[in-house]
Amino acid sequence: MATRGELRVYLGAAPGVGKTYRMLDEAHRRRDRGADVVIGFVECHGRVMTEAMVDDLETVPRRRVSHRGAVFEEMDLEAVLRRRPQVVLVDELAHTNVPGAGGGKRWQDIEVLLEAGVTVLSTLNIQHLESLNDVVEQITGVRQRETVPDAWVRGADQIELVDMTPEALRRRLAHGNVYAPEKIDASLGNYFRTGNLSALRELALLWLAGRVDAELEKYRSEHGVTDTWEARERVVVALTGGPEGETLIRRAARIAQRGRGADLLAVHVARSDGLTGADPALLARQRLLAESLGGTYHQVLGEDVPRALIAFARGVNATQLVLGASRRGRVARMFSPGIGATTAALSGPIDVHLVTHEQVGMRVRARTASPVSRRRRMAACALALTALVAVGFVMGLPSDEDSLASGVVLVFATVTVVALVGGLWPALLASVCGTLLLDLLYTEPYLAFTVARPQSLIALAGFVVVAVSVSLVVDQAARRTREAAQAGAEAQLLATVAGNVLRGSRPLEALMERLLETFSFTSVALLERRSEAAGGPGHRADPRAWAVVASAAREGAHPCPAPAGADIDVPVDDRLTLVVRGPEPEAGDRRVIEAFAAQAAVALRQERLAREAATVKPLAEADRMRTALLSAVSHDLRAPLASAKASVTSLRSREVDFGEEDREGLLALADESLDRLTRLVTDLLDMSRLQAGVLGVGLEPLALRESVFAALAQLGPEGAAVRVEVPGELPDVRADPGLLDRVLANVVGNAVRFSPAGRPPSVSASWGGDTVEVLVADHGPGVPEEDRERMFVPFQRFGDTDNETGLGLGLALSQGFAEAMGGSLAPESTPGGGLTMRLVLRTAAARGPEGAPPAE
Repeated sequence: MATRGELRVYLGAAPGVGKTYRMLDEAHRRRDRGADVVIGFVECHGRVMTEAMVDDLETVPRRRVSHRGAVFEEMDLEAVLRRRPQVVLVDELAHTNVPGAGGGKRWQDIEVLLEAGVTVLSTLNIQHLESLNDVVEQITGVRQRETVPDAWVRGADQIELVDMTPEALRRRLAHGNVYAPEKIDASLGNYFRTGNLSALRELALLWLAGRVDAELEKYRSEHGVTDTWEARERVVVALTGGPEGETLIRRAARIAQRGRGADLLAVHVARSDGLTGADPALLARQRLLAESLGGTYHQVLGEDVPRALIAFARGVNATQLVLGASRRGRVARMFSPGIGATTAALSGPIDVHLVTHEQVGMRVRARTASPVSRRRRMAACALALTALVAVGFVMGLPSDEDSLASGVVLVFATVTVVALVGGLWPALLASVCGTLLLDLLYTEPYLAFTVARPQSLIALAGFVVVAVSVSLVVDQAARRTREAAQAGAEAQLLATVAGNVLRGSRPLEALMERLLETFSFTSVALLERRSEAAGGPGHRADPRAWAVVASAAREGAHPCPAPAGADIDVPVDDRLTLVVRGPEPEAGDRRVIEAFAAQAAVALRQERLAREAATVKPLAEADRMRTALLSAVSHDLRAPLASAKASVTSLRSREVDFGEEDREGLLALADESLDRLTRLVTDLLDMSRLQAGVLGVGLEPLALRESVFAALAQLGPEGAAVRVEVPGELPDVRADPGLLDRVLANVVGNAVRFSPAGRPPSVSASWGGDTVEVLVADHGPGVPEEDRERMFVPFQRFGDTDNETGLGLGLALSQGFAEAMGGSLAPESTPGGGLTMRLVLRTAAARGPEGAPPAE
């Protein structure tokens, strides 16, 4: 079995940076060292320096493929495999092969060569990577239909970035080193704008940096490297869920900003049983803050917090770790160094920053609420006393010392039952009372609170220890059970809320309504402090200082206008607060309400971002249209003006005596250029009228057959080759004569331009009911279905391959004219390949929707 060949990819940000030249230079280097190198496919694009590099390398003849009347050249994969070189050059990795030329994609052909043991050198532009396809379209306005899976490219043995500054690339383009002269102006004004090239260059650098980072992580994993390698600054901030988290995040963000390009990662270590002491509302707000500062939020499980933090930091190759100074008191620090000190001791090469905050030195109060109700505790106390009295009556006075063992068992059983019913304090009461009962009745001297035998004293002491221990264990188990049930209920509630919000079209209002229903409040409102409001102590009671962003209320109730008038006030940040009117919730429920408030802030931000995007979209579209207009006008209007100016200047020159034939030629060129200029200006004016809705349309009955032949006459000799199948008995259509002629001439002209030799387009017509359909079909390359909507966008010519066909307004105007006449124009596929334009018009006899003829 042949060893798999190596793949080397030359990656560039845009065409013209020198990928092919660099690939050819590497081919010469390998050939000079004795390697067998051939060219499988290299596209020079008319570049002289590239062609010079190709001349002295062996080239495998290309395969010629006929498709839809045209002949294309593709790499002959079978010929390359028969030749079996050591190294083969295959340009344009993302290219799609013509049907009949082998594999569907060129990268698939390269895969075949690699499997055969051949080393391949290839080239790729960043815009052809599948994961960046939509990003490149947003930047350049051009969607790349030829893409390559990122995973396949990442699997290359070597990827070399061929880099060039935008200014240098534009100079190369202006000097004619990239495209032909007639394409330079349009390219500089469209795809090769400085901003586009800068953005594409950044994409290429970031993508390659990501691949290098992945290779580094793979190497560290394979070689068991746990030490931190400071190849890139990564700052990890540890969050406890306490109020100091925002201070730590901002401090960590400042540290990250000092190292340009540093990553910020916020991490919270949760207990593996899911019963964390962290405030979910505070964590939600801190997560939002971290993400707003460009960081990411992570949550890991671990019982040993310092070791979990260090494991996470080493896993992400962090260089710095930010923790808050301990909130524990002095006494607690005497018995344990704390998380900060322990983490610093374990950190190794990772720098640990202990940041002071307002909570330093404040005691951390554990939640000591009893897991059982007051009524159950009282019942348990009564049960303890009753049960112990019953034990005394049942056992009676002891007859010997063996009765102590039986008494211990009964009292111990009583303590256990009481602990299950009432928790810790009733169990402790039962333990004390049980010990006194055992001492009084079952240890010598009897009926006295003294102990004569040391063995009995040891038995009583052991009983006390065991009883207290069992009480603590049972109480802790009950507490955990209650916390788990509460956490499960909260999680289920929040999951239900999240589902309802995601399914709704207005998430903020859905949150308010869900909060109102869940806790049976009277009203709920999210208030935002007005920017002009003063921040004095009385502003929380002033309704004029606050605006209601979103609210929900029961029938007859009104939202609270200011935080001071609410039953519950949950501040979200400096400007937002959630106010509630209604019954006071339990302590555990308040945590859920705080989580609701944090999610409401997130939903508000998302809604505002969506509104801003909707506002900016028309502006961006207008800017794109303006840019396209200026780009098109800069080239298409300048060319006829330059031709006309040159002709007139030559005719006026006294230095050259032109003959009659030359004078006629110059006059004809000037006349043709001015006619073209007139058409371009007319198209621009008509498009502006269409977009403004002021296009004048005069509808009248017209014979469609005459209009078709009139349009063909405008095309000259090319129109004579078009096959016409328009029946003479067609009913008249109601249309504007001038507009209909322009629509037909435009559509038929496009069909003629893209039809292969020997297969002219056809024009056919039919009618049914109140409409007449005109089909203009060609057998050219056609248009993919995903691009058909874009055909009717003004100034769209599908790339820079043709700069002689006007401003790209033809189809946009044709569709607008057709709709202005009450008809439609739409594309569809031609059977056997090609594009068919379907023009639908109303007949002259058609009536309007109310029985009247259509208005003219």
